[in-house]
Amino acid sequence: MKHNTKFRIAMIGQKRVPSRDGGVEIVVWELAKRLRDLGYEVDCYNRYNKSVKPSEEYERIPGRHGWYKDGIRIITVPTFKNGKLNAIVYSFLATVRALFGNYDVIHFHAEGPCLMIPIAKFFGKRCIATIHGLDWQRAKWGNFASKMLQKGERAAALHADEVIVLSKNVQDYFKDKYHRDTHFIPNGIAKPQKAEPNEITTKFGLDGDDYILTLSRIVPEKGIHYLLHAFKNIDTDKKLVIAGGASNAAEYMEEIKTLAAQDSRVVLTDFIHDRTLQEICSNAYVYCLPSDIEGMSISLLEMMSYGTCCLVSDIDENMEVVEEMAVSFSKGNESDLQDKLTYLIRNPEIVAEYRKKSSGFICSKYNWDDVVRDTIKLYR
Repeated sequence: MKHNTKFRIAMIGQKRVPSRDGGVEIVVWELAKRLRDLGYEVDCYNRYNKSVKPSEEYERIPGRHGWYKDGIRIITVPTFKNGKLNAIVYSFLATVRALFGNYDVIHFHAEGPCLMIPIAKFFGKRCIATIHGLDWQRAKWGNFASKMLQKGERAAALHADEVIVLSKNVQDYFKDKYHRDTHFIPNGIAKPQKAEPNEITTKFGLDGDDYILTLSRIVPEKGIHYLLHAFKNIDTDKKLVIAGGASNAAEYMEEIKTLAAQDSRVVLTDFIHDRTLQEICSNAYVYCLPSDIEGMSISLLEMMSYGTCCLVSDIDENMEVVEEMAVSFSKGNESDLQDKLTYLIRNPEIVAEYRKKSSGFICSKYNWDDVVRDTIKLYR
């Protein structure tokens, strides 16, 4: 049922929507679109990006102020060029701007932006926090940034009206550390339309079923170095495709490029979008997620929805998603990763069995309509 009154929501925490810069961005946009369809007014606060020209990316709506994308208002917040200060300045300015936006709810995403919740609460705003993962644990952050992220986490636990978490593991963490009850609302997924290889053949020489895929931001906690080390010792004609780009981890990106250059079977695609992304997800032999840390991997949900056989590290956040419907290896254990990957390469009938099960399983388990329904309950 559509919502008939103008209930207004501000989304703060994403870098830029619509985009695939990370899981936060995907979640924010999926929520925003569905809330729009139900009659809610949603404003998304993006960080400034010099490559984005509003007149080319967005549109004006007669009778409304500002820029819009698919009926969702996009508010761009200026930030410093300094990457270390970018996120905190953005969060502060976005929050101050939102205080004057006549919103019924401000929805903060990720631990860092949650640092601003006490400010919003001081001015009487209802605040919802979604903790997408324990970000302070991620290797890319220095000591100062990690401390700020922990302060943001604490602010969410102590001051948010409601806290959403994406895994039972993080739910237990908040209960144990802060004695805070949280709401487990995992991400959703929809069954995608598969695409035959065309662009990926032209761009990357991929014909379909001839590559192992990993799809993520290239940052240390994603464990891509484990995968490269394991793959180089496997005797196979299949390629290893690393789809994604760097995100505040330039040194690690250079490390990955150096390792990739040592094996002619490795393909680095950088960020990919639209038809190319659809094709590369549709035609992988196996998808591998070797991460040390996850919140709830959108890429894992997506790849299972495509009916792909998945190989994942055995961290709680991954195992909670896949249950018995994927193969796992011991986190950080390159020898075990090599053995499991070799097993799947040499046993296509096993891969076929996992493919039969994965899509139906994941699409029935995680549904965006359920996510939106449960989130709206917290807004009210």
